[in-house]
Amino acid sequence: MLRFLQRRNQSSAFQSFGNSKGLVASTQWDLMEKLEKAHPKRQVIAFIFMMVLVQVCSEPTTQYSILEETESGSFVPHLAKDLGLGARELAARSARVVSDDYKQRLLLDPETGDLLLREKVDREEVCSTVDPCVLHFQVTLEKPVQYFQGELLIQDINDHAPQFPEGEMLLNIPENSQPGTLLPLNLAQDLDVGSNGLQQYTVSPNSHFHVLTRNNSEGKKYPELVQDRALDREEQAELSLTLIALDGGSPPRSGTALVRILIMDINDNAPEFVNSPYEVQVLESSLPDSPVLTVFAQDADAGNFGRVSYGFFQASDEIQRTFSINKVTGEIQLKKELDFEKIKFYHVKIEATDGGGLSGKGLVIVEVLDVNDNAPELTISSLTSSVPENAPETIISIFRVGDRDSGENAKVVCSIPENLPFILKSTFKNFYTLVTESPLDRESRAEYNITIMVSDLGTPRLTTWHTITVQVSDVNDNAPAFTRTSYTMFVRENNSPALHIGTISATDSDSGSNAHITYSLLLPHDPELPLSSLISINADNGQLFALRALDYEVLQAFEFHVGATDRGSSALSSQALVRVVVLDDNDNAPFVLYPMQNASAPCTELLPRAAEPGYLVTKVVAVDRDSGQNAWLSFQLLKATEPGLFSVWAHNGEVRTSRLLSERDAPKHRLLMLVKDNGEPPRSASVTLHVLLVDGFSQPYLSLPEVAPDPTQEVEDALTVYLVIALASVSSLFLLSVVLFVGIKLCRRAREPSLGGCSVPEELFPGHMVDVSGTGTLSHNYQYEVCLTRDSGIGEFKFLKPMIPNLLVQDAGRELNENLHCRDSFVFS
Repeated sequence: MLRFLQRRNQSSAFQSFGNSKGLVASTQWDLMEKLEKAHPKRQVIAFIFMMVLVQVCSEPTTQYSILEETESGSFVPHLAKDLGLGARELAARSARVVSDDYKQRLLLDPETGDLLLREKVDREEVCSTVDPCVLHFQVTLEKPVQYFQGELLIQDINDHAPQFPEGEMLLNIPENSQPGTLLPLNLAQDLDVGSNGLQQYTVSPNSHFHVLTRNNSEGKKYPELVQDRALDREEQAELSLTLIALDGGSPPRSGTALVRILIMDINDNAPEFVNSPYEVQVLESSLPDSPVLTVFAQDADAGNFGRVSYGFFQASDEIQRTFSINKVTGEIQLKKELDFEKIKFYHVKIEATDGGGLSGKGLVIVEVLDVNDNAPELTISSLTSSVPENAPETIISIFRVGDRDSGENAKVVCSIPENLPFILKSTFKNFYTLVTESPLDRESRAEYNITIMVSDLGTPRLTTWHTITVQVSDVNDNAPAFTRTSYTMFVRENNSPALHIGTISATDSDSGSNAHITYSLLLPHDPELPLSSLISINADNGQLFALRALDYEVLQAFEFHVGATDRGSSALSSQALVRVVVLDDNDNAPFVLYPMQNASAPCTELLPRAAEPGYLVTKVVAVDRDSGQNAWLSFQLLKATEPGLFSVWAHNGEVRTSRLLSERDAPKHRLLMLVKDNGEPPRSASVTLHVLLVDGFSQPYLSLPEVAPDPTQEVEDALTVYLVIALASVSSLFLLSVVLFVGIKLCRRAREPSLGGCSVPEELFPGHMVDVSGTGTLSHNYQYEVCLTRDSGIGEFKFLKPMIPNLLVQDAGRELNENLHCRDSFVFS
């Protein structure tokens, strides 16, 4: 019969929670009506039960209940109403009901929205002995997808009566049995649960026995027959009793069994075992069906009362699975293999029963002997899989070794390979500690596989291996190392800014952040070197960049140190020397020192008409700020007034006559010379020389302009005559001075033969003298003395051949300040 609680109480105890609007189906209302007639204490207990039930019912899951054996097609609830949906909406959303036990016991009518039983439900089939019996189901909807949980409580009905396994039980009781003797009987089974289950036993009325209902260790009720009075076989040899088992259903159901009690004749002697207790030892490796021992019992009675049969008494399941006994001979055999590690001793109770029903009890103690059939075991208590390097006496692992065997078979020996920096220490009983013997070096070896070998001392020996992997974690104990102690990098001058000029590299044998290297520039030893404006370094990869264009003529080379620092917790660093050499570019044109091109008046060289071929007219002195082949200068005569009259030595810039002078040669010559370096591309400078032919050093001359003056203007200028007269007077005085000077020089040379010079008074030539040593383009050392008048328009020059060759080579330490004697003299060497 299907029962629902469709009545909603005004309190929240009978309302369902969440989106589920179904009614809580239960038997609460009926229970309340029954409790009104109950004892007041029971009403209090029932009220507490009702409050607990209300809390349970407050879960969002919708609950229904039915009685078992309800016919198929029976109405359970109106599911559409409980879910707050219309019947048509259930059909439109393809509503389905699925049970958790994968059997479709429920059926949803899509037209009415009613939940029906598909088949008759048997609580014992669904839940067996489980109480309460709850069938979980889900309602699934589509568009959108929704799930609703439901529970169907299957209430038990008293549809099973108690039933005994056998309809008849036979008891043999000696006639001398005393009142109060207890005789346990077989129990009955009832498939129903709760109050519908088995509750008590009764026996048909008689004057000799009554029955007690007791609970065994499993909580099941069994009957125990109690003798009330002494028996007399001669008066009644057999008794028949009806044993009744009753359940608590309404109405109750019952089951019966016939108990036949045979009153046996008096058997005065019970069998007795000869050597009880028996003790026997059996190897655990013994095979099944192997004999253990044979027991023997004696009975002083004769005939049937003296015939003895053997069996186990109150034997546990383990003993019955392990041993068997021959009822006639008393031989005990093994039924399965023994295991010393599980059970070391068996206490087997045996029983000898004679033909009169009397029995004697005995005990067999079976000792299982150990066989070395278990390998040693290793149990790790603690394990450190990563060990920092350089750490002494570090505990790697603590483990325990053991053997399930006994005696010598349980003694174990533990060892590790000898070629590892680890040792084993025995700490307590079978506990060992694996520690490092010496500090580890990750750079030498980063991982160790330690195989622990545990062997027992049994025969044959059994061994267990266990491998522990230990990772050596890095410690920042290695400073970065540069691939070279010093680096030399070459950069051409006039480079573009941010030019990559080279890369330095350092390695660190550590790992992780300890090996991550950062590069930096160190402060230079020379405080005047603006290193930060010249060079920058990439901190990550060590690339060096020139920040600005370098000038070889300003800075040919410079040195600085770079540092490499790792990122360890205690950072380590190293440094290397970097030398940057600036390579010269041909970026400077030759510069002419002599003759000076920026003078207010052009420089005019005097050439005697009596000069022989090869006569040194003058020497062009030029320098180049570049170096190497960029500073190798060559001289070339580009243009001359008389092309074949002069020649220029290409390597030293000396201008010499190529032939004898004639009267037809022009008195004034203009030479255009080119000074060119050897760079790529070559750079050059030009210089213009003016050469004036004179008959002698005392011949006065006038500066000739580039354009010939107008003849009519010269005639008209009367001052010319006076000028010529003045020049003649000056020339005469100059010639006299020269003669005196030559004489004095000759006298000095005669006094100092070692110098090979001419004595000339230095007081005659006051002024400033400049000494330029053999640098630049002069390949030989020469010394010339040139005296000029202070007049800006007319000057006289005195040219002498080299007086003291290699003088400055012999005394190179004399600089400009030592030779400042003549203001209007220039000395070139």
